[in-house]
Parts: sequence; C-alpha cells; structure tokens
Amino acid sequence: MRQPRRSSVASNVIGCLSALAALMAACTDAPDDLLLVGTVERTLIELTAPAPEPIVGVFVSRGQRVARGDPLVQLDSTFALAEVARTEANVAAARTALFVSQQELERAQELHRRTVTSQQMLERAELSADEASARLREAEALVTAARKRTEDLRLVSPVDGVVDQLPFDEGERAPAGSVLVVLMADGKPWVRVWLPETSYIRVLPGTPAEVHIDGIDGVIHGEVLDVARESEFTPHYALTERDRSHLVYEARVELEDAPSILRPGIAADVQILAPRSVMRSTP
Repeated sequence: MRQPRRSSVASNVIGCLSALAALMAACTDAPDDLLLVGTVERTLIELTAPAPEPIVGVFVSRGQRVARGDPLVQLDSTFALAEVARTEANVAAARTALFVSQQELERAQELHRRTVTSQQMLERAELSADEASARLREAEALVTAARKRTEDLRLVSPVDGVVDQLPFDEGERAPAGSVLVVLMADGKPWVRVWLPETSYIRVLPGTPAEVHIDGIDGVIHGEVLDVARESEFTPHYALTERDRSHLVYEARVELEDAPSILRPGIAADVQILAPRSVMRSTP
C-alpha cells in the first residue's frame, strides 16, 4: 500500500518541477521591458503680478477654456495711467524745446554766414539742438515703457488652454511677482519617470512605450520624448558596479492618445519597450 503512495508523491513533485520550468522558460522568453512608475505632467504657465496693485477684475473661472489673447485678470491702472500722462507731457515739452533749439540753430547759421557771429556761437547752437533731440528721444522711450507697464496690468492668455488655478480674488492686492493665474496649456501630456542607470543606454528618444493609468480603460500609447544626460543622484564615493545601479536619469514619455481630461499629478505605470541590449558596431 505504501509503494503507490510514493509514486503519487513523486509524480506530483515532477509535475510541479515541470510547471516551474515552464514558468521560468516563459519568463526568460518574455521581452525585457522596463516597468517604471511616474506621474502625469502637462505644460503649466504661471502669470504673475507685474506690480503690487489691487485686482479690479477677474474675467475667468477655474476650469474655463481660454484662447490666446483672452483677458484673464485686470489690476488697478490708476497710477500707471497717471505715469503715462506725465511722460506724454514730458514728450510735449521736449518737442517744444527741440523746436526752439532748431530755430536758434537756424538763426545762428544765418548769422555765421553773414560773419556776424563766431564759430563758437554756431557750435554752441548745434550742441543745444542735439541735446534737445536726445531729450525728446528719451521722453518718447519713457512713454513707451509707461504704456507697456499699463498694458501689463491686464493679464491675457498667452496660449490656448484651461484655467487651472486662480489664487487671488477680485479686490485683493497681490504682491509683485505673485502668481495670479495658472494655465494648463493644450498639447500632449507626458509622464515623468526615472530611468535606472543599467538601462540608460537602451532607451533613446522615440522608444515606444505603453502607459496604464487607474480609471482609464485600455493602454495609452506613447514614446520617450527625451532622457536627461546627467544622473539625478551621484554618490560621493568612488563608483563601483554595485553603486552604479543606484543612479537614475530623468526621462519624459509623451502620451499620444491620452484623453483631454487627463490632469497632471496622476500616477501612471509606464512600460518602455526598449531592446534587450545595444549591438556594438563592427569596424
């Protein structure tokens, strides 16, 4: 009765070993793809306050689509318009001074032709006219700068996209340089991943990839957009073969058929379909 039991146990062991061998063979024949985890990114454009002025108008809301040139936020332009008026008055005064100096120059030239005045007086009149012309150009430049500062108080969209953030409300005074609007520009999103040093040489821009994101059915196809040339982590000691495995390189995988509602910050599983190895060229 014990002999058949031993045969049954042996056959079970052999069956398990065969299944394990088949599994190992299947793993060996599987493509050597890179499985990485990253986050979805999009081009975010931050529009900042050019001056510490109160917000007098907010023309958009979060999630609203905007086109290039659409108005977004208006800051108080009272002082800016006053500066424009002051500089325009300086231009008018400079033009008058130039007109007077040119008349003085013409009079000095006529007197010099009649040998009534000296060469020194003529040169003085010429220098006065040149100085008046330079002051007019300076005044006109200040007007251009003042008008530009006034225009900058009205923030417009530089791209087509979606309003992602509005940190300030109408009536608030935003400090100079603070972010007033964050736009999520239209365009293909990408996934930021970290490539191990051991696979760095196998991944080039254009390498195909497949991306899986929770909540989205199916596979999103993409390709490697670029790979950083420098590693993100460099040990302070001499590199060995074991230490080199800790180096990583930042890479971006562009998504070809991602849905338009895909927002940045979502985790993604990226499978880079890289070759097993790189063949060395023969001379």
